[in-house]
Amino acid sequence: MVNSNNVVILATGGTIAGTAAHASQAVGYTAAQLGVEQLLAAVPDLGEVAGGGLLTEQVAQLDSKDMDAATWVALARRCVHWLARDDVRALVITHGTDTLEETAWFLQQVLPSGSKPVVLTCAMRPATALLADGPQNLRDAVACAVDAHAAGVLVVAAGQVHGARAVRKLHPYRVDAFSSAEQGVLGWVEEGQVRWQQRPVGAAAGGAAWPGDVANLPDSDWPWVEVVSSHAGCDGRAVDALLAQGVQGLVVAATGNGTLHRALEPALQRALHKRVPVWISTRCGEGQLVAAQGMAAQHASQPRPVDLPPFKARISLQLELLAQRG
Repeated sequence: MVNSNNVVILATGGTIAGTAAHASQAVGYTAAQLGVEQLLAAVPDLGEVAGGGLLTEQVAQLDSKDMDAATWVALARRCVHWLARDDVRALVITHGTDTLEETAWFLQQVLPSGSKPVVLTCAMRPATALLADGPQNLRDAVACAVDAHAAGVLVVAAGQVHGARAVRKLHPYRVDAFSSAEQGVLGWVEEGQVRWQQRPVGAAAGGAAWPGDVANLPDSDWPWVEVVSSHAGCDGRAVDALLAQGVQGLVVAATGNGTLHRALEPALQRALHKRVPVWISTRCGEGQLVAAQGMAAQHASQPRPVDLPPFKARISLQLELLAQRG
């Protein structure tokens, strides 16, 4: 009989695999030093939590601040490979915290609809720290992955379960660095059990930005999309410089409810005139843009407001531009 209870651990490096010279160091460490088998060795009962077998693969070994499109594509392809196997019930990905929310959103947008659970986890302290948080986070992630209600791409850290769309890193140091802000966490992992307060959604919920097969995602030469900001004393020179260098898309981290400095708007109009798409997000840590009553439908000559934080919007715009290439 085929064992359908395997959980696959895909490792990509990060602080969870980091080491420092002294156990007292929670900063000043080197990320991505330990392999996936060493991470599992720190959680002796992980197989029991999984309720079946554990399979492992070292997909990458990097500090997540250096995440790139090639690694994303490699990770997505390995996810698709493992998810297609009848003997695999869920995936857990170990990842650095710096770009975890971006990787989670990328996977949510490209993995096939109806996929088995994919749970990302991480650590804010290196594996050598006196109170390393990685082992507990890994154990909680596996517990979440095998829960009957788990679905789509999730993030588990500091005992909380977040959805890929809402999760954001809001603190540079605390172990509870992640938040889902006003949308709230999906649930909590308590003594190996998940207590849900919201039902998670499957991958590609709301329409995937990448409608094709993950195998067709290019390893390189992704559209060049940059995030620019509107702020006090702003002007359009940064936008004009990017246009001169061939930028292919812009996401604006706007003030408040999508407001733009008056000196920035003409430069964005120049971008649109050159057929460079411009998306507007908000730099606020919570909430999303709210349209005024009676506002006309979006016109091609105006920036497009989006209900994503800027760096997730950047990923969606890149994927949209890739899809348009055919």
